[in-house]
Amino acid sequence: MLNTSARLLRLISLLAARPAWTCGELAERMEVTDRTVRRDVARLRELGYTVDSDPGPWGGYRLRPGTSTPPLILDDEEALAVAVGLREAALSGALGGDQAALSALLKLRQVLPRRVADRLGDMDAAFVHTPRADEPQVPPGMLLELAAACRRAERARLSYRDWEGRATVRDVDPYRLVHTGRRWYFVARDVERDRWQTFRADRVQRLQPTGRPVDITDPPDPALLVSRSTATGPYPLRATVRLPVPLDQALRLIPSAVGAHRAEGPDATLVEVGGPTPEGLATYLLGLGTPLRVLAPDSVREALVRRARQLVEDNTDVES
Repeated sequence: MLNTSARLLRLISLLAARPAWTCGELAERMEVTDRTVRRDVARLRELGYTVDSDPGPWGGYRLRPGTSTPPLILDDEEALAVAVGLREAALSGALGGDQAALSALLKLRQVLPRRVADRLGDMDAAFVHTPRADEPQVPPGMLLELAAACRRAERARLSYRDWEGRATVRDVDPYRLVHTGRRWYFVARDVERDRWQTFRADRVQRLQPTGRPVDITDPPDPALLVSRSTATGPYPLRATVRLPVPLDQALRLIPSAVGAHRAEGPDATLVEVGGPTPEGLATYLLGLGTPLRVLAPDSVREALVRRARQLVEDNTDVES
Protein backbone atom coordinates (compact mmCIF):
# COMPACT_ATOMS: atom_id res chain seq x y z
CA MET A 1 0.00 0.00 0.00
CA LEU A 2 1.22 3.51 -0.74
CA ASN A 3 2.50 5.59 2.16
CA THR A 4 0.59 8.71 3.15
CA SER A 5 2.72 11.20 1.16
CA ALA A 6 2.57 9.15 -2.04
CA ARG A 7 -1.16 8.63 -1.56
CA LEU A 8 -1.78 12.37 -1.19
CA LEU A 9 0.14 13.05 -4.41
CA ARG A 10 -1.93 10.37 -6.15
CA LEU A 11 -5.13 11.95 -4.83
CA ILE A 12 -4.17 15.42 -6.09
CA SER A 13 -3.31 13.94 -9.49
CA LEU A 14 -6.74 12.28 -9.74
CA LEU A 15 -8.60 15.41 -8.65
CA ALA A 16 -6.78 17.44 -11.28
CA ALA A 17 -7.54 14.90 -14.03
CA ARG A 18 -11.29 15.52 -14.31
CA PRO A 19 -13.98 17.90 -12.96
CA ALA A 20 -15.37 15.70 -10.15
CA TRP A 21 -15.08 12.32 -8.44
CA THR A 22 -17.35 10.50 -6.01
CA CYS A 23 -15.77 9.20 -2.82
CA GLY A 24 -16.34 5.63 -4.00
CA GLU A 25 -14.61 6.25 -7.34
CA LEU A 26 -11.56 7.72 -5.63
CA ALA A 27 -11.44 4.85 -3.15
CA GLU A 28 -11.58 2.30 -5.98
CA ARG A 29 -8.84 4.00 -8.03
CA MET A 30 -6.55 4.39 -5.00
CA GLU A 31 -7.40 0.94 -3.58
CA VAL A 32 -8.30 2.31 -0.16
CA THR A 33 -11.46 2.70 1.90
CA ASP A 34 -13.94 5.58 1.67
CA ARG A 35 -12.87 6.59 5.17
CA THR A 36 -9.24 6.90 4.03
CA VAL A 37 -10.30 9.11 1.11
CA ARG A 38 -12.21 11.45 3.43
CA ARG A 39 -9.24 11.60 5.81
CA ASP A 40 -6.82 12.34 2.95
CA VAL A 41 -9.08 15.09 1.61
CA ALA A 42 -9.04 16.67 5.04
CA ARG A 43 -5.22 16.55 5.03
CA LEU A 44 -5.11 18.25 1.63
CA ARG A 45 -7.31 21.05 2.95
CA GLU A 46 -4.99 21.47 5.92
CA LEU A 47 -2.10 21.83 3.44
CA GLY A 48 -3.93 24.65 1.65
CA TYR A 49 -5.54 22.81 -1.29
CA THR A 50 -9.11 23.96 -1.98
CA VAL A 51 -11.12 20.78 -2.39
CA ASP A 52 -14.87 21.39 -2.71
CA SER A 53 -17.39 18.69 -1.92
CA ASP A 54 -21.11 18.03 -2.37
CA PRO A 55 -23.13 16.34 0.38
CA GLY A 56 -25.10 13.12 0.02
CA PRO A 57 -24.33 9.61 -1.26
CA TRP A 58 -23.94 10.87 -4.85
CA GLY A 59 -21.92 13.90 -3.89
CA GLY A 60 -18.33 14.21 -4.96
CA TYR A 61 -15.03 16.00 -4.59
CA ARG A 62 -13.52 18.47 -7.00
CA LEU A 63 -10.43 20.62 -7.04
CA ARG A 64 -11.43 24.27 -7.29
CA PRO A 65 -10.16 25.92 -10.52
CA GLY A 66 -6.95 27.87 -9.98
CA THR A 67 -5.75 25.60 -7.19
CA SER A 68 -2.01 24.96 -7.41
CA THR A 69 -0.94 21.39 -8.03
CA PRO A 70 2.47 19.74 -7.64
CA PRO A 71 4.93 19.78 -10.57
CA LEU A 72 4.20 17.25 -13.33
CA ILE A 73 6.16 14.05 -12.73
CA LEU A 74 6.74 11.63 -15.62
CA ASP A 75 8.51 8.30 -15.70
CA ASP A 76 10.95 7.49 -18.53
CA GLU A 77 8.37 5.97 -20.85
CA GLU A 78 5.90 8.81 -20.30
CA ALA A 79 8.56 11.44 -20.91
CA LEU A 80 9.60 9.72 -24.14
CA ALA A 81 5.97 9.49 -25.28
CA VAL A 82 5.42 13.21 -24.65
CA ALA A 83 8.63 14.14 -26.48
CA VAL A 84 7.74 12.00 -29.50
CA GLY A 85 4.24 13.47 -29.56
CA LEU A 86 5.57 17.03 -29.48
CA ARG A 87 8.07 16.19 -32.20
CA GLU A 88 5.40 14.82 -34.52
CA ALA A 89 3.11 17.77 -33.78
CA ALA A 90 5.89 20.19 -34.66
CA LEU A 91 6.71 18.40 -37.93
CA SER A 92 3.17 17.67 -39.08
CA GLY A 93 1.52 20.92 -38.02
CA ALA A 94 -1.26 18.90 -36.38
CA LEU A 95 -1.66 21.65 -33.78
CA GLY A 96 -1.90 24.38 -36.38
CA GLY A 97 1.72 25.53 -36.24
CA ASP A 98 5.13 24.34 -35.13
CA GLN A 99 6.40 27.12 -32.84
CA ALA A 100 4.52 26.16 -29.67
CA ALA A 101 5.30 22.46 -30.07
CA LEU A 102 8.96 23.14 -30.85
CA SER A 103 9.31 25.44 -27.84
CA ALA A 104 7.78 22.85 -25.52
CA LEU A 105 9.95 20.10 -27.02
CA LEU A 106 13.15 22.09 -26.49
CA LYS A 107 12.24 22.77 -22.86
CA LEU A 108 11.45 19.10 -22.28
CA ARG A 109 14.70 17.93 -23.85
CA GLN A 110 16.69 20.12 -21.44
CA VAL A 111 15.35 18.20 -18.46
CA LEU A 112 15.17 14.70 -19.96
CA PRO A 113 17.44 12.10 -18.35
CA ARG A 114 20.40 11.23 -20.61
CA ARG A 115 19.13 7.69 -21.24
CA VAL A 116 15.76 9.02 -22.45
CA ALA A 117 17.34 11.79 -24.55
CA ASP A 118 19.58 9.18 -26.24
CA ARG A 119 16.54 7.06 -27.15
CA LEU A 120 14.80 10.09 -28.58
CA GLY A 121 17.91 10.91 -30.61
CA ASP A 122 17.94 7.38 -32.04
CA MET A 123 14.31 7.78 -33.10
CA ASP A 124 15.05 11.19 -34.67
CA ALA A 125 17.79 9.62 -36.77
CA ALA A 126 15.49 6.83 -37.99
CA PHE A 127 12.30 8.79 -38.73
CA VAL A 128 11.75 10.74 -41.93
CA HIS A 129 8.82 13.14 -42.26
CA THR A 130 7.54 14.54 -45.54
CA PRO A 131 5.35 17.58 -44.85
CA ARG A 132 2.37 18.46 -47.02
CA ALA A 133 2.11 22.14 -47.78
CA ASP A 134 -1.54 21.90 -48.79
CA GLU A 135 -2.80 20.70 -45.41
CA PRO A 136 -5.12 23.14 -43.60
CA GLN A 137 -3.78 24.66 -40.40
CA VAL A 138 -5.74 25.08 -37.18
CA PRO A 139 -4.53 27.71 -34.69
CA PRO A 140 -3.41 25.89 -31.52
CA GLY A 141 -5.61 28.13 -29.38
CA MET A 142 -8.70 27.23 -31.40
CA LEU A 143 -7.97 23.51 -31.18
CA LEU A 144 -7.61 23.73 -27.40
CA GLU A 145 -10.79 25.80 -27.22
CA LEU A 146 -12.74 23.15 -29.15
CA ALA A 147 -11.36 20.39 -26.92
CA ALA A 148 -12.29 22.35 -23.79
CA ALA A 149 -15.83 22.86 -25.12
CA CYS A 150 -16.23 19.10 -25.56
CA ARG A 151 -15.10 18.53 -21.98
CA ARG A 152 -17.30 21.25 -20.45
CA ALA A 153 -20.50 19.69 -21.85
CA GLU A 154 -22.25 23.01 -22.33
CA ARG A 155 -23.91 24.63 -25.32
CA ALA A 156 -21.80 26.98 -27.43
CA ARG A 157 -22.33 29.49 -30.24
CA LEU A 158 -20.34 28.48 -33.31
CA SER A 159 -19.22 30.92 -36.00
CA TYR A 160 -18.34 28.82 -39.03
CA ARG A 161 -17.45 29.22 -42.71
CA ASP A 162 -18.58 26.29 -44.88
CA TRP A 163 -16.92 24.79 -47.98
CA GLU A 164 -18.60 27.39 -50.19
CA GLY A 165 -17.26 30.22 -48.04
CA ARG A 166 -20.63 31.09 -46.51
CA ALA A 167 -20.48 32.38 -42.92
CA THR A 168 -23.03 30.99 -40.46
CA VAL A 169 -23.67 31.27 -36.72
CA ARG A 170 -25.42 28.42 -34.92
CA ASP A 171 -25.87 26.96 -31.45
CA VAL A 172 -24.23 23.56 -31.00
CA ASP A 173 -23.76 20.94 -28.31
CA PRO A 174 -20.04 19.99 -28.50
CA TYR A 175 -19.15 16.32 -28.27
CA ARG A 176 -15.78 15.22 -29.71
CA LEU A 177 -12.74 16.20 -31.77
CA VAL A 178 -11.64 13.70 -34.43
CA HIS A 179 -8.30 13.72 -36.27
CA THR A 180 -8.29 11.79 -39.56
CA GLY A 181 -4.55 12.02 -40.14
CA ARG A 182 -5.06 14.98 -42.47
CA ARG A 183 -7.57 17.23 -40.76
CA TRP A 184 -9.26 17.93 -37.42
CA TYR A 185 -13.06 17.67 -37.27
CA PHE A 186 -15.36 19.04 -34.56
CA VAL A 187 -18.38 16.79 -33.89
CA ALA A 188 -21.40 18.54 -32.38
CA ARG A 189 -25.20 18.51 -32.44
CA ASP A 190 -26.74 21.39 -34.38
CA VAL A 191 -29.47 22.56 -31.99
CA GLU A 192 -31.75 24.22 -34.56
CA ARG A 193 -31.56 21.35 -37.04
CA ASP A 194 -31.58 18.75 -34.25
CA ARG A 195 -28.94 16.58 -35.91
CA TRP A 196 -25.33 15.60 -35.43
CA GLN A 197 -22.85 17.27 -37.77
CA THR A 198 -19.14 17.49 -38.42
CA PHE A 199 -17.29 20.80 -38.80
CA ARG A 200 -13.78 21.20 -40.13
CA ALA A 201 -11.78 22.76 -37.30
CA ASP A 202 -9.80 25.00 -39.66
CA ARG A 203 -13.08 26.64 -40.76
CA VAL A 204 -14.24 27.50 -37.24
CA GLN A 205 -14.06 31.26 -36.77
CA ARG A 206 -15.16 31.46 -33.15
CA LEU A 207 -16.68 29.32 -30.40
CA GLN A 208 -18.41 31.15 -27.58
CA PRO A 209 -19.68 29.22 -24.52
CA THR A 210 -23.25 30.04 -23.48
CA GLY A 211 -23.03 28.69 -19.93
CA ARG A 212 -26.01 26.40 -20.54
CA PRO A 213 -25.20 22.77 -19.57
CA VAL A 214 -26.38 19.99 -21.87
CA ASP A 215 -26.88 16.29 -21.30
CA ILE A 216 -25.61 14.35 -24.31
CA THR A 217 -27.92 11.38 -24.90
CA ASP A 218 -27.55 8.71 -27.57
CA PRO A 219 -24.46 10.27 -29.21
CA PRO A 220 -23.17 8.92 -32.54
CA ASP A 221 -19.89 7.16 -33.16
CA PRO A 222 -17.80 10.29 -33.87
CA ALA A 223 -15.21 8.50 -36.01
CA LEU A 224 -17.91 6.85 -38.13
CA LEU A 225 -19.76 10.14 -38.51
CA VAL A 226 -16.61 11.89 -39.73
CA SER A 227 -15.80 9.00 -42.05
CA ARG A 228 -19.26 9.16 -43.62
CA SER A 229 -19.11 12.94 -43.89
CA THR A 230 -15.70 13.00 -45.57
CA ALA A 231 -16.60 10.10 -47.87
CA THR A 232 -19.79 11.64 -49.25
CA GLY A 233 -18.59 15.23 -48.79
CA PRO A 234 -20.53 17.95 -50.58
CA TYR A 235 -21.56 15.51 -53.34
CA PRO A 236 -25.25 15.77 -54.29
CA LEU A 237 -25.59 11.99 -54.70
CA ARG A 238 -24.96 9.09 -52.33
CA ALA A 239 -24.99 5.40 -53.16
CA THR A 240 -24.99 2.34 -50.92
CA VAL A 241 -23.06 -0.65 -52.27
CA ARG A 242 -22.74 -4.21 -50.98
CA LEU A 243 -19.35 -5.85 -51.47
CA PRO A 244 -19.20 -9.65 -50.91
CA VAL A 245 -15.90 -9.38 -49.01
CA PRO A 246 -14.90 -8.88 -45.35
CA LEU A 247 -14.42 -5.38 -43.97
CA ASP A 248 -10.61 -5.41 -44.23
CA GLN A 249 -10.76 -6.30 -47.93
CA ALA A 250 -13.47 -3.72 -48.58
CA LEU A 251 -11.24 -1.03 -47.07
CA ARG A 252 -8.51 -1.98 -49.53
CA LEU A 253 -10.94 -1.72 -52.46
CA ILE A 254 -12.58 1.52 -51.30
CA PRO A 255 -10.44 3.55 -48.84
CA SER A 256 -12.06 5.05 -45.76
CA ALA A 257 -11.46 8.52 -47.22
CA VAL A 258 -13.76 7.60 -50.13
CA GLY A 259 -16.49 5.53 -48.48
CA ALA A 260 -18.12 4.91 -45.11
CA HIS A 261 -17.95 1.19 -44.30
CA ARG A 262 -20.13 -1.06 -42.17
CA ALA A 263 -19.60 -4.80 -41.82
CA GLU A 264 -22.58 -6.97 -42.76
CA GLY A 265 -21.57 -10.24 -41.19
CA PRO A 266 -18.13 -11.81 -41.63
CA ASP A 267 -18.19 -11.98 -45.44
CA ALA A 268 -19.89 -8.81 -46.66
CA THR A 269 -19.53 -5.05 -46.26
CA LEU A 270 -21.88 -2.15 -46.93
CA VAL A 271 -20.17 0.97 -48.26
CA GLU A 272 -21.67 4.43 -48.73
CA VAL A 273 -19.96 6.57 -51.37
CA GLY A 274 -20.69 9.99 -52.82
CA GLY A 275 -20.47 11.29 -56.35
CA PRO A 276 -21.58 14.10 -58.67
CA THR A 277 -23.84 12.05 -60.99
CA PRO A 278 -25.14 8.47 -61.39
CA GLU A 279 -22.85 8.04 -64.41
CA GLY A 280 -19.83 9.25 -62.44
CA LEU A 281 -20.50 6.80 -59.62
CA ALA A 282 -21.14 3.97 -62.08
CA THR A 283 -17.79 4.62 -63.74
CA TYR A 284 -16.01 4.57 -60.37
CA LEU A 285 -17.71 1.34 -59.25
CA LEU A 286 -16.93 -0.45 -62.52
CA GLY A 287 -13.32 0.60 -62.14
CA LEU A 288 -13.07 -1.37 -58.90
CA GLY A 289 -13.02 -4.58 -60.93
CA THR A 290 -14.85 -6.59 -58.26
CA PRO A 291 -18.33 -8.11 -57.83
CA LEU A 292 -20.75 -5.73 -56.12
CA ARG A 293 -24.41 -4.85 -55.82
CA VAL A 294 -25.83 -1.32 -55.75
CA LEU A 295 -28.58 -1.26 -53.12
CA ALA A 296 -29.57 2.37 -53.63
CA PRO A 297 -30.43 4.57 -55.39
CA ASP A 298 -32.04 3.13 -58.53
CA SER A 299 -30.43 5.81 -60.70
CA VAL A 300 -26.92 4.58 -59.91
CA ARG A 301 -27.90 0.94 -60.38
CA GLU A 302 -29.44 1.71 -63.78
CA ALA A 303 -26.39 3.73 -64.83
CA LEU A 304 -24.14 0.83 -63.81
CA VAL A 305 -26.20 -1.62 -65.90
CA ARG A 306 -26.07 0.73 -68.92
CA ARG A 307 -22.30 1.10 -68.65
CA ALA A 308 -21.83 -2.66 -68.28
CA ARG A 309 -24.00 -3.42 -71.32
CA GLN A 310 -22.16 -0.82 -73.37
CA LEU A 311 -18.85 -2.39 -72.45
CA VAL A 312 -20.13 -5.81 -73.49
CA GLU A 313 -21.41 -4.45 -76.81
CA ASP A 314 -18.17 -2.58 -77.49
CA ASN A 315 -16.16 -5.76 -76.92
CA THR A 316 -18.38 -8.28 -78.69
CA ASP A 317 -17.28 -9.74 -82.03
CA VAL A 318 -20.00 -8.62 -84.45
CA GLU A 319 -19.43 -11.49 -86.91
CA SER A 320 -19.79 -14.16 -84.22
